[in-house]
Amino acid sequence: MTTNRRAFMWTAGASLMLPSLVACGGADKVADDSVPASDFDQDSTAEEVTAGLDLRGKFAVVTGCTSGIGFETMRVLAQRGALVAGTSRSLERAREACGQVGGTTMPLQLDLGDFDTVVRCAEVIRAYQAPVDMLICNAGYRGGGNERQLVNGVEKHFAINHLGHFILINRLMDRLYVSWQGRIVIVASRTAYRDAPEEGILFDDLDMARSYSDAEAYGHSKLANALCSLQLGEVLRGTRITSNAVHPGVIKTDLDRNLSAVSQLAWEAYAKLKGKSIEQGAATSCYVATHPSLGNISGKYFEDCNAVTIEGRGHMQNLAMAEQLLQTSIELTADWLVEFKKPERSNIERQE
Repeated sequence: MTTNRRAFMWTAGASLMLPSLVACGGADKVADDSVPASDFDQDSTAEEVTAGLDLRGKFAVVTGCTSGIGFETMRVLAQRGALVAGTSRSLERAREACGQVGGTTMPLQLDLGDFDTVVRCAEVIRAYQAPVDMLICNAGYRGGGNERQLVNGVEKHFAINHLGHFILINRLMDRLYVSWQGRIVIVASRTAYRDAPEEGILFDDLDMARSYSDAEAYGHSKLANALCSLQLGEVLRGTRITSNAVHPGVIKTDLDRNLSAVSQLAWEAYAKLKGKSIEQGAATSCYVATHPSLGNISGKYFEDCNAVTIEGRGHMQNLAMAEQLLQTSIELTADWLVEFKKPERSNIERQE
């Protein structure tokens, strides 16, 4: 009997990746009763959750705009009237993506693994002299091959997915502040729940020299995303800026391009069976970034367009760890940060 090679690879890959797949789409969540339930769910699309909204006069920044949920987020926000700055490591790819979108967009180069380019990108946005109403930290990196790599002395996933966005948020904080309702949306993942190290953030091993796997490194960075948003919610309490983390769901996107062939086959098969479409995957980001009912909601974690908490082992609501992460992140990126000083609103005029 001849064994179908593709079927064999899928079976092997599915077995190897099952813990991560379950972690990304499992059911260990409960509704967060402190936030009213929405009328949307896992089947809602980005267009549906923004239906009827007029975003003209709003300025949004979406990192990682060239494909997947980043592209769909940019497309829908622009469709609703917002000016959207879309970023990519390649300015050419950002231009191509923006050229495919109706509405007004601005292509920008942003390499989250090169902190100097993060600063330059922020300066281009700041030069526009307009409030930033929505900062959607969507771009992400997931490696393959289980080869540990470092960026500025820390593990690559952590540097790109967390520290790069941390610098961008810092550099745009005053522009968010002068918005009537500045919203930070950080795309995290349920991967942070089970694939992250059991002890949480590895403050004494941020280069992951003791032990390394791609899955754990990615989960570690996604836990950092969730905790960063949690702590920003505390730090920004009393301001007009909110910060929330979102889990888009299980989606087959270009983020998986670095996975091994076996893992890509397994992920693709699982995503087709259990996952969301790109349009559905972008819904929660768009909902949290735009819905009028969430103007004062901050420090929360959203899945399927509703605030939830994750039960069981994990550190996604660990405030002490979130505070330590903030201080550690400041120390690691001090050379690229600026001190936030509340600007006079009259100094930055909204571009109509």
